Amino acid sequence: MSVSENVQLMKRWYKEVWQEKRDETIRELIAADAEVYGHTDGPLRGPEQFVQFAHKIRGAFPDLKITVEDIFGDEEKIAARWIASGTHSGEGFGTPSGKMIEVHGMSMVQFKDGKVVAGWDNWDRLGMFEQIGAQASSSALSAA
Repeated sequence: MSVSENVQLMKRWYKEVWQEKRDETIRELIAADAEVYGHTDGPLRGPEQFVQFAHKIRGAFPDLKITVEDIFGDEEKIAARWIASGTHSGEGFGTPSGKMIEVHGMSMVQFKDGKVVAGWDNWDRLGMFEQIGAQASSSALSAA
């Protein structure tokens, strides 16, 4: 696929998965054997593990909004720099604090035939826990 097509897939991902909370987009765009790193101690494998992760984040921050600040790449990989913001008003990551968060992150995604085959995410999990006033144990950080 072209760079432009892959950039559009990434923009669609952020819009549909995080703003619109569409699990079907996760299942459509993540390959069955994909591995996504940066959210737990090991990789999230396949779409169903990513769906579980997305439910945890979206459940804790029901009004989550991700703003893509930069996005670029080549025919195979796309990189994005983003800011996530929302209110810790739902279940997940301890008792809802009602506090607003702003977390910065970057993602690099490898596509093949219009599907995510690998992903690497780096975001400030410790900062998220500090902003909601939660104790950030190493197990909690790896579960984020």
